[in-house]
Amino acid sequence: MHHQSRNDTKEEPSNWNSVRDVQYTLQLSKWLLKPIGVWPLVSGRSSRLDYFVSAVLMVTCFSSIFFIIVPSGHYVLYVNKSVQMKLKLFGPVGFCVSSVLKYCCLIIKSTPLKRCIQHVEKDWRTVQDPNHRGIMLKYMTMSRNLITICASFIYTGGMSFHTVMQFLSKEGVKDNSTFRPLSYPGYDWFLDVQSSPTYEIVFFTHCFAAMIMYTVTTAAYSFAAVFVTHICGQIRIQIVKLDELVERIEMKDDDLLNTIVHDHVEILRFAKTTEKALRELCFIQIVESTLIMCILEYYTIMGRRDAVVLLTYATLLISFTYNIFIFCYIGEILSEQFYLIGTTTYEIKWYTLPARKAHDLILLNIISQNPPKLTAGKIIQLSLDTFGNVVKTSVVYLNLILTITNW
Repeated sequence: MHHQSRNDTKEEPSNWNSVRDVQYTLQLSKWLLKPIGVWPLVSGRSSRLDYFVSAVLMVTCFSSIFFIIVPSGHYVLYVNKSVQMKLKLFGPVGFCVSSVLKYCCLIIKSTPLKRCIQHVEKDWRTVQDPNHRGIMLKYMTMSRNLITICASFIYTGGMSFHTVMQFLSKEGVKDNSTFRPLSYPGYDWFLDVQSSPTYEIVFFTHCFAAMIMYTVTTAAYSFAAVFVTHICGQIRIQIVKLDELVERIEMKDDDLLNTIVHDHVEILRFAKTTEKALRELCFIQIVESTLIMCILEYYTIMGRRDAVVLLTYATLLISFTYNIFIFCYIGEILSEQFYLIGTTTYEIKWYTLPARKAHDLILLNIISQNPPKLTAGKIIQLSLDTFGNVVKTSVVYLNLILTITNW
């Protein structure tokens, strides 16, 4: 009966603010995903026109990024033989490649991501207690703050690299003409990029592609933040219910324990779906952050005499460090919150319950000792220890680069 009543609430929502709450929860993700054409794939409420527009946007986005990768990749691999120049371009071009991989993951994983969004929507529709809704809103506000900080860092640092650094760089003289720099070289073999309007077209295409890449990165981050904080909110509600359990059973109300067990199973299922949806994105993020942080540390050291360059690279370094820290941090708090259910189960006055009811709590305690974990490709568990390893590895690679370049 309990399962049936919970499903019935899908038709008649218990939370009459559910539409507004869902919009509040998914608003930032929607803003990020619509320009890159992914939102219709994950929303579950899209028309044929939406899918057509989505396809056009994806073709445009991929074309813009490959407009950078192909010429610059060819230039790095086959044209320029300088180690310094290869290192200078490895970071920007490597980020382009990782952005394409993350973009592909968002598209390929659209089905499990859609299931996660549907689960979030269902939880908002079925929440009844105003206090429980307040807990969910608290955690959703946390996710919005995390996404906003992430976007602020990555857009500020990234667009400064593509614009401010280029405008404020010293103009060189080449063949008695003013040399205008670009963020990505490699176009000379098929375009005269120094002439107008070719230079302006290439420059603004670079800026457009950069906006796409930063949007893809922030969108992937937003999914992790929204889903994991939502799980944490649901776990916190479970803990509140456990605190009320003894009193409710003493009042001959046996439904609460059934609800707790059922909801705990739902949370576990959602956590596993989230892990499956995000594992490839997390793996790409781990590899990207390790390598890009290393390169940015090198750029920061080499550009320390130029205030604009130093500030730009330092902002980007903070951005990538913050992003991987939050990925690892939300993986850590996810495990801690599941452990907390077991701790709460033990700390309540379970010894005052009837023997049969006390035995039912054993299941929750056992499951809580082996909680779902957010992983990177099912290889690396995301935790604060992982963040420490990423930072240490980036420093090791930095020392290797400084040794090779005889800094």
